[in-house]
Amino acid sequence: MAETEQITVATTSAGPGGTGEPGETVNLPVVELLTGRGFITGKSGSGKSNTASVVAEKLLDNGFGLLIVDIDGEYYGLKEEYEILHVGGDEECDIQVTEDHAGKIASLALEQNVPIILDISSFLDEEEAETLLTEVAKQLFAKAKKQKQPFLMLVEECHEWMPEKGSMGEVGKMLIKIGKRGRKHGLGIVGISQRPADVKKDYITQCDWLVWHRLTWNNDTKVVGRILDNKYADAVEDLDDGEAFMMNDWAEQVSRVQFHRKQTFDAGATPGLDDFERPELKSVSDDLVSELETISDEQQETEDRIKELREELDKKNSRIAELEAELQDARDLSRMAEQFTEAMLDQAEDYNPGRTEQEKMRRQRERFAEQSTSDGDADADGEADTDGPEEQPPEPDETADATSGGGFGDAFSAFAEDGAAMNGGSASGGADANGSSADAESEPDASNADARPASNGHAENADVAANGGIAGNGAAAVSVNGQAETDTAPADDEDLKAAIAEAVEAEQSDEATGSAADETPSDVDGPAVYADLRADIEELDRKTRRMLAYYREQGPGTPLNAHFSAGGSGDRTAAYARNRELRLRELVEHVGRGKYDGRLAALVREESDRRLDDDEVESVVSRLESAFLDGDGD
Repeated sequence: MAETEQITVATTSAGPGGTGEPGETVNLPVVELLTGRGFITGKSGSGKSNTASVVAEKLLDNGFGLLIVDIDGEYYGLKEEYEILHVGGDEECDIQVTEDHAGKIASLALEQNVPIILDISSFLDEEEAETLLTEVAKQLFAKAKKQKQPFLMLVEECHEWMPEKGSMGEVGKMLIKIGKRGRKHGLGIVGISQRPADVKKDYITQCDWLVWHRLTWNNDTKVVGRILDNKYADAVEDLDDGEAFMMNDWAEQVSRVQFHRKQTFDAGATPGLDDFERPELKSVSDDLVSELETISDEQQETEDRIKELREELDKKNSRIAELEAELQDARDLSRMAEQFTEAMLDQAEDYNPGRTEQEKMRRQRERFAEQSTSDGDADADGEADTDGPEEQPPEPDETADATSGGGFGDAFSAFAEDGAAMNGGSASGGADANGSSADAESEPDASNADARPASNGHAENADVAANGGIAGNGAAAVSVNGQAETDTAPADDEDLKAAIAEAVEAEQSDEATGSAADETPSDVDGPAVYADLRADIEELDRKTRRMLAYYREQGPGTPLNAHFSAGGSGDRTAAYARNRELRLRELVEHVGRGKYDGRLAALVREESDRRLDDDEVESVVSRLESAFLDGDGD
């Protein structure tokens, strides 16, 4: 590093506001320049960027380090004469950098005294450029505290980072911090702008030296009048290119000066009609770039690995979706097979008259027991209360075996040889489907008829009721409480009546000890099914329940649509994870082409062993909807 205390940048000029003799050299003290706060302003074409380049060239000539924040890509011309590292976001730079390189850039600048151009004009993403500049400024400030080495940071178009009006971002806050506290650590800053009225006044008023090139806008000249004087505000409009008013703390006066022309290629000059020929630029040594390239390589490897992992994750998610669809199709086929098997078994049972009639009679006995419990005021002589509803017995199967026993099982086989009438049906005056005796007034002649055996072995006026009771036209009848009537029964039928009474009493005893059989399907299955399913639904998180609500309200849809409707981000992994939980609980089913639909009603039917009718199922489902439509308990 050259041992110098001052650099020459301009000469004094004649005109309004000038002091001293024209042509005198203007020098700037290096230490105050490197560690202080400066401000260079002027309208476009007035020479402000030339002034900044002259200052940079003089510092580089003497071996001092600096970092230029180039927002328009006009400082790379310095590479014509100087070995300076040009970093940015495109291939024109020596190396492309990101915020991950910020620490290394600061180390090269302060620890190895490498001059750097940070070109953010090549970044298409303004947020990315701002993040890079913020990190570099932070790293410079942090390392300067330890390094204690004079270093200058030039920032072009500083009004974009330190605006007078509006909010200030992280970059502006960091630059203001460097301006206020960087001096004690040896870190200086120079802000450059063509609109002084738009620059934060807290920064301008703290500067050690200021350069005012030509300004014409009224708002900008007012700033000159407030800081310098009104006579300079009028004169600043007439300054020539490269001419400026310079004020600094060490001279304690305002000078009208003409800055030197920069010696390197003017990359910021406005293109004209002359041929443009770019000069040969110096390249930096490979050693300076190698460490930055290592960071870039590591960053690229990380990005490539992340890309590979995302592609692999997408493939796995797609495969999971395919397997889920296949599994659901297999379950659908299995369910269809079960339904087909049940249908075949039902059809096979239709060809077994004995079993079919026994099942019918069993159900009728259950209703009989229920009716007898609620209406226990039947007459002792077998006559039922005529106020209750009368249900007609089911039509008997004509192919039924007379010895099948009906509702009393083997009790009939014991006396089948005695000639008892067993046709599986019910006479008009016998017991009705509820086990009660028919109203005597409906058949006025039935009570006086005699029981006469027919030639084919069946009783002509005594029939076996379809519900397991015996109805007789004056022969033998079983009342609601199981007692046999014997008004006109022949004496040799005493054993028959005793056996019938004993069988009825046994059947009623078995039914009385049953638990769920005495209750209606809606009493047994409805609350139990509702409680179990509601508990399952309430175990789900809020978004999963809302996905179930989507299927219930909208019908078939994809997990992604359901997840998005439930307030999710549309993430495929999260959507299928929540949908998988619904599917494993059988609350939804795959309906083809990657779509799913709710099966809450079908699940209620299955859980209740199909004992609920459509209205009862819909009632349970409606009550369950409150668990996922109104339940936001998460």
